[in-house]
Amino acid sequence: MPEPYDQTNTVDLRPGRPELARRCRAVTEARWFALTVFAVILLNAALLGVETYSGAVAQWHFWLRLAEHACLAAFTAEILLRLAAHADRPRDFFRDPWNLFDLAVVLCAFLPVVRENTTVLRLLRLARVLRTARFLPQLRIVLVAVARSLPGTLSFLLVGALLLYVYAMVGWVFFGTHDPDHYGSIGRAVLTLFLLMTLDGIGDAVHAGLEISRWSLAYYASYVLIASFVLVNVLIGVVITSLDEAREMERETERGTERETEMETGRETEGETGRETGTTTGPRPAAARQDDPVLLTRIAAARQALDELERDLARASSPHPTPSLNHAHDRDP
Repeated sequence: MPEPYDQTNTVDLRPGRPELARRCRAVTEARWFALTVFAVILLNAALLGVETYSGAVAQWHFWLRLAEHACLAAFTAEILLRLAAHADRPRDFFRDPWNLFDLAVVLCAFLPVVRENTTVLRLLRLARVLRTARFLPQLRIVLVAVARSLPGTLSFLLVGALLLYVYAMVGWVFFGTHDPDHYGSIGRAVLTLFLLMTLDGIGDAVHAGLEISRWSLAYYASYVLIASFVLVNVLIGVVITSLDEAREMERETERGTERETEMETGRETEGETGRETGTTTGPRPAAARQDDPVLLTRIAAARQALDELERDLARASSPHPTPSLNHAHDRDP
């Protein structure tokens, strides 16, 4: 008796968005594609540099405009391919901050207001240079670390501003009358101390302060110790911590990409096995989807063996044919 048709246990062989995403993903993940886009980004940066020379712009205006439009066309084609590579999972495209950055940079170039404003358009073209971080993992890690260190950096700036204000007021009280050029007001005192934070000219400042008061040595020594050593080391610690977090995020992203690739490979392997054996496969358990593709192939083979065993048992349990009438008549006396 034929088995009832189960729509959930069939493999959709019709080409659609998954097939389009697979083909586009094969292109976007290819090494030649990344090198080509990287070369276009460098060409765009070189064009920006050439346009700063008025003589070159006047002589090669047409060719520079043509090259700029070619770069924009290449970036548009790239972002369209990346969008098509996520046709089966559109949300994954918008979860990546770099994809959102690339999409914004490309789309802004087509806005009427932006295209008419030369300054804004050049700034957007300059923003394309930052896209090199997508193809340079170490640079991407550094940029992510800088972004993650911003909250700690803001706290550092608040503490540094408070420190500068306190020392500037003290410097105005002690040195404002004798050195009005550097400490005549709170603004001049803050500027002087800000420049001294780099230890540039600290020797001249100490000698000038000793002519006014001996306490200036303690003033400058404590300022250099706190501002140049303690605060700068705290800022370095914040950046290093953010750098470690960015590296861990990069590793997690790579592991997630590897797991997705293994899951896709397992689905393709199981689908090919089902088509070869004539069996259909339904939804797999969550644990099986995350396992090794070899295990998925073994599961498909086990299912095929169970189907064959079921057919053998069905044939064995069927009734035997009845004996013919001639043999029955021969056995009668």
